[in-house]
Amino acid sequence: MSGALEKSIAIIEYLAARPDGAPLAAIATDLNQLRSACHRTLQELIGYGYVRALPLRGSYALTSKLASLGLSFLSKSGVVDIAQPLINRLAERTEELVRLAIVDGERLTLVAKAQGARSGLRYDPDMGIELNLSCSAAGHAWLMTLTEDQAMQALARQGMGDRARYGPNAPRSIKALLGMLKEHRKRGFSLVRETYAPGMSSMAAPVQRRGEPATGVIVVAGPSVRLTEARMLQFGPELMEVAAELSVAGSASPLMQAANIGTWGNRTDGAPAVVRRVMRR
Repeated sequence: MSGALEKSIAIIEYLAARPDGAPLAAIATDLNQLRSACHRTLQELIGYGYVRALPLRGSYALTSKLASLGLSFLSKSGVVDIAQPLINRLAERTEELVRLAIVDGERLTLVAKAQGARSGLRYDPDMGIELNLSCSAAGHAWLMTLTEDQAMQALARQGMGDRARYGPNAPRSIKALLGMLKEHRKRGFSLVRETYAPGMSSMAAPVQRRGEPATGVIVVAGPSVRLTEARMLQFGPELMEVAAELSVAGSASPLMQAANIGTWGNRTDGAPAVVRRVMRR
């Protein structure tokens, strides 16, 4: 990646996490860029319509252009049109938040949702985020479809994360996580309580056709006081049924068809070294 492109992407990703914008000094300092060079890159991004200046605040923020491109891409991929009726059905049945995450290489990204809760507490995190693999039900549901070495390669890229940011039951070691994945495989879907966030429970099933890589994950999430383990076990068969239906219907979506193609085929060389690095964490 060229230096100019790398700096541009770094700024875009930095501002994506700061919808209110950020001043030049903060952007340059946090990204370890020279202020003059950072200013030039920002001006170029303004010229292309991806960034706007906020003169009254003396800061910079993303425009809606990137979001528009993302929404246009999802619309043309067909994945939302295909998944939404199935997501809506499961949300109505569980009366909880149901989400679809797409497998993109070694990432899980939320792309669609339906809110089934009609009253009381609602759990509804931002869409479009990359999910943490080590402590989210979605991450566990995908990892359980991989071999142990493949799962560790994915974890090596993302890491276990700052455990202080997650729930009290988040796995604190690779050994603990592998034990949880073993239980998920027996059940056919992942089930976690207060691992991703305090007071939140979730369950997830992989969208996967037999003999093929998983292309997505269906997630049901809600407050632990309402989404108890007993209720999650009750909803398990329907969750897996929806995942199976989506695995068939999803073949009509170019995005889901392309998910994971070639991801692991060229990742075998050096895998033991990656595994050893993760095991030391």
